[in-house]
Amino acid sequence: MRAHHHHPSPAGDEFARLSACATAAAVNGRQVSAREVVAAALERVREQDGLRAFTAIWDEVAARHADAVDLRVRAGERLPLAGVPLAVKGTEGLESLQTARLVSAGCVPVGATSTPGRGTRWQTYGATDRGATLNPFDPRWSPGGSSAGSAVAVAAGMVPLATGSDGAGSVRIPAAWCGVIGLKPTNGLVPARDRAGLNVAGPLARHPQDAAAYVYALTGTPPPDRGPGRPLRTAWSATLGFAATEPAVARTARAYLGALARAGAVECVGVPVVLPDPAACWEALRGRAAGADSDAARAAHRTRAALGRALDAVFAEAELVATPTTPNAPHGHDGPGDTLSVALTWAFNISGHPAVSLPAGFTPAGEPVGLHLVARPHREADLLAVAAAATRTAPA
Repeated sequence: MRAHHHHPSPAGDEFARLSACATAAAVNGRQVSAREVVAAALERVREQDGLRAFTAIWDEVAARHADAVDLRVRAGERLPLAGVPLAVKGTEGLESLQTARLVSAGCVPVGATSTPGRGTRWQTYGATDRGATLNPFDPRWSPGGSSAGSAVAVAAGMVPLATGSDGAGSVRIPAAWCGVIGLKPTNGLVPARDRAGLNVAGPLARHPQDAAAYVYALTGTPPPDRGPGRPLRTAWSATLGFAATEPAVARTARAYLGALARAGAVECVGVPVVLPDPAACWEALRGRAAGADSDAARAAHRTRAALGRALDAVFAEAELVATPTTPNAPHGHDGPGDTLSVALTWAFNISGHPAVSLPAGFTPAGEPVGLHLVARPHREADLLAVAAAATRTAPA
């Protein structure tokens, strides 16, 4: 039920368009209340959710949390994400550790976002009782998944931040296809969402400083004030040695990496990146292969060790690895067919390296592409520094 007196004030609506960090500064500075910002966000969700990003809207929960933030601010607390409207991945809910930490940093959960649902064969879409979640660039396309609705809610400007979780690319793939930032932190920084330790919580955001504030709230480790202050040595691979990457996707991502190099964020170095194909290893680790002590499990152990050695060799000479986020452009709502959209992302769920997808522009056919950057363990700051440079570097 909706209370009639909580319509957004003009101030609330104006603040609703700001970044999460700017919103928090305004709420902490008492220029606007969390209640006003959140009312404006809920209004926008209702206006714009023809895209079907949300499966539930939490008016009463949001009002209660917004009031709690306003009380804390009036009592003199400065909350890093004060009053920031947060969309919550449907499979995470209000009880997840990720949501709880963001709420304690001042975020206000406004609703649950779509995911593929249980028992589906492919994970790159979102399901709602109104139909499939639509890509904001073109309703014929999937938004990617499994954090589908979270990416769409952020991309469409309904909220500045949304929670995701990434077991094989489930934050990075929808970020790429919806044109936002999606970060998978180093495995183990926060407790994994699955027994295999592959599924890591992470943000979907439009602004790199918002992704940084989210990671800080999630992990409790403050990001450094600034990045390395010099170009990071970056090894490019369109395929990692095994993926069937579409040439137009590879060219678009590589062109954007070139723009980042010209902007002084990265320095492209000729370090070859040839990894073992992680498909069978990932399936075995997730228990998809029968029998825990089977040949598959032993083979997975060997592949994981080989993957670790290959990446250690690359990161001995380079600070970042760059690929397209997906080998393919967004597919339609009928599914990817034989295409493995996770081919370039899931190795890093096995190895544990942090990785980010940045919007890299569009193929000549107008399809969105992500640039996927992978860093050394616990070097989220390097990814965020390049992301900050990227906001000053428009894709070609």
